[in-house]
Amino acid sequence: MKTVFLLLAQYDARAIIPIDTVCRDYFPHLEVDKLVRKIALGEIALPLVRIEKSQKSAKGVHIQDLADYIDARRAEAQKECDQLRG
Repeated sequence: MKTVFLLLAQYDARAIIPIDTVCRDYFPHLEVDKLVRKIALGEIALPLVRIEKSQKSAKGVHIQDLADYIDARRAEAQKECDQLRG
């Protein structure tokens, strides 16, 4: 099953998911400002979409980018698991 389709169902087919929602659902160990900072520093490879150029504009994550991030994390975990099993 494709991750993007699962996310579309989870988020009612919205293209952009608000950063606070992404934080709540996938990074509950972080505060929203800390997540935004980690994204800006490149520590978390997740593109942040701003609806306008203003710093105060709403921020979110495109659903395909979130799906790609989740799939990449899964691939890393699968690789690590395969290495441990030999």
